[in-house]
Amino acid sequence: MKDATKCLHAGYHPKNSEPRVMPIVQSTTYVYDNTEEVAAVFDDPTKSLIYSRFGNPTVMAVEDKIAALEGGIGAMCTTSGQAATLLSILNICEAGDSFISTTEIYGGTVNLFSFTLKKMGIECIFIDKNASDEEISRCFKPNTKAVFGETIANPALTVFDIERFARLAHAHGVPLIVDNTFATPVLCKPFDFGADIVIHSTSKYMDGHAVQIGGVIVDSGKFNWENGNFPGLVEPDASYHGLSYTKTYGRAAYIIKARMQLMRDFGVYPAAHSAFLLNLGLETLDVRMQQYCKNAMIVAKYLKGNEKIKSVKYPGLEGDECHALAQKYLKGSSGVISFVIKGGKAAAMKFMNSLELASNEVHVADIRTCVLHPASETHRQLSDEQLVAAGIESGMVRLSVGLENVDDILEDLERGFAAID
Repeated sequence: MKDATKCLHAGYHPKNSEPRVMPIVQSTTYVYDNTEEVAAVFDDPTKSLIYSRFGNPTVMAVEDKIAALEGGIGAMCTTSGQAATLLSILNICEAGDSFISTTEIYGGTVNLFSFTLKKMGIECIFIDKNASDEEISRCFKPNTKAVFGETIANPALTVFDIERFARLAHAHGVPLIVDNTFATPVLCKPFDFGADIVIHSTSKYMDGHAVQIGGVIVDSGKFNWENGNFPGLVEPDASYHGLSYTKTYGRAAYIIKARMQLMRDFGVYPAAHSAFLLNLGLETLDVRMQQYCKNAMIVAKYLKGNEKIKSVKYPGLEGDECHALAQKYLKGSSGVISFVIKGGKAAAMKFMNSLELASNEVHVADIRTCVLHPASETHRQLSDEQLVAAGIESGMVRLSVGLENVDDILEDLERGFAAID
């Protein structure tokens, strides 16, 4: 589309000056000099702005920033992480197609993949990430269009072997889509390890302050969509004057198709003010991620030595099953810790209800410490078998370590454990 910086700055400041704070372009529409210009933009929306269901200067500036952080060719923001996940799949899958996903992913994503997409005729083939290459390769079908995984799984806290799954996906001519929400590009850049598409729930660490919901899709621009498996990106699009995305937009075909076709029809584009708030979070993302990791490591070591804890999951801990993968892919293991309390659900509930500093809420990756019981809250829609596959036990607590003084966080945890008989 039209350069976001030029769109953002035009008419808002004197020549040769820059605004200190990103302007909020609170507008649904954009004015043209004549009808010919409007017609030209409807023929090719990348020439300029049409309508804020497609693009808005404030949002586009944030999209450019996130694309640069991830090292991608382009990005498209959405109204939620779930919307980003949905569109990332629908952009290359249609009724009759399938895709592969690891089981250790966010519960809402499991529901989207298992039920909603199934109703749309798209099959998700769930696989064990620890299965052999041969076993996983046997799961690919002629209609398989993608592989999906989470850099750091929510809430299992396992680390995705990006290079391995990129190699498997590419061997079968399909892209690897990675949800990089917990790691953020500060801790991991999946494109450096072979991923093709990255998505985020920007509501989490990118925003950091729990003030607005959002998501984003980032395109690496590296996948060969003309390998014969993706006619929707190559063949003429009847809804856009017979345009071929790969022939017209080359490396940016995927992300432009997502905007011109799916965003046009689904309209899940964020408001300018939401992007403004997201940008405030992005400006402190690097320093916040470093402190999250520092606080979480101290807390994880404390939990590891607590006699009331059955197990602790934190990839940064030596001895964790994913420690080696964390060392390979991550520059820190985020602020999220999963641990299982002895005594199961009843003990976990008593512990959580006794906390005073930490909030019991359905959120994660906030500047404030918060806790959640996945089995009865975010993942309650899963069957017992699905909970086991996702690495969730009845006594599991997901702890999102915030930016408070770590001594205060430890004191609060002590209060919770003291309440357990």
